[in-house]
Amino acid sequence: MSPKAAGLAKKSGHTNVKVYLEGEPAWAKAGLPTYASNDFVNKGNIVLIDLRSTAKAEKARLPRAVSVPYETLDDRMEDIPRKAPIVLYSDNEDQAIDALDDMRQEGFKKVSLVYGSLDNWLKADGMHESGPVTTEISWKRKLGAGEVTVADFEKALSGMASFHSPNPVILDVRTNDETKAGKFKNAVAIPLDELSARMGELPKDRKIYIHCSTGARAEMAHKELQKNGFNSFFLVADVECEGNECEIEE
Repeated sequence: MSPKAAGLAKKSGHTNVKVYLEGEPAWAKAGLPTYASNDFVNKGNIVLIDLRSTAKAEKARLPRAVSVPYETLDDRMEDIPRKAPIVLYSDNEDQAIDALDDMRQEGFKKVSLVYGSLDNWLKADGMHESGPVTTEISWKRKLGAGEVTVADFEKALSGMASFHSPNPVILDVRTNDETKAGKFKNAVAIPLDELSARMGELPKDRKIYIHCSTGARAEMAHKELQKNGFNSFFLVADVECEGNECEIEE
């Protein structure tokens, strides 16, 4: 998404524009913190964890938060669904960052923090509640509009005829550098920032299944194609390719 955003910035007259091509995965791999938007905290399909003591959580906490005091986090790791986006918060930023690091070391990939921790949230008049806390963690994957499961995407890859239409098109919207390293066999490669100009290369009488490396660019491409009359769907998953060998991980 960053090259497209940079292009929009330049069109708006900005001249000192740079792109961090490695993006969020490299940022997180370097041990740097990531933060969730307030809208994602309020409405996202997430597991929201309050790292403070239970007594503090009872006095004031974010809606939907599950109480997992930091000192118990290691023991509760097995209770936390690994495919869920996890958002952590505390009243101590260092503690929250330590918890973020702990979860990444345990293999959790979708972990972020509430910006400014709880104090910042309350000062901004963010929604909160009080009373008895919830300690049970429950989460179920919810597909967004136009999103497909890994199983359905793999069916599309195999060209199965159960879709009641001609064989679907697999559209790869990663950058040229990414697709040079590898891509699905027979996939159509059109970088996201070139999609608007190259839509004529895609058929409107076939279903189009879109992927990138995580799903963010694929969703943007889906919205763009839908607006222009294409029958498209997108995959949210980690996709890594070497040659024609690609691995998909939710």
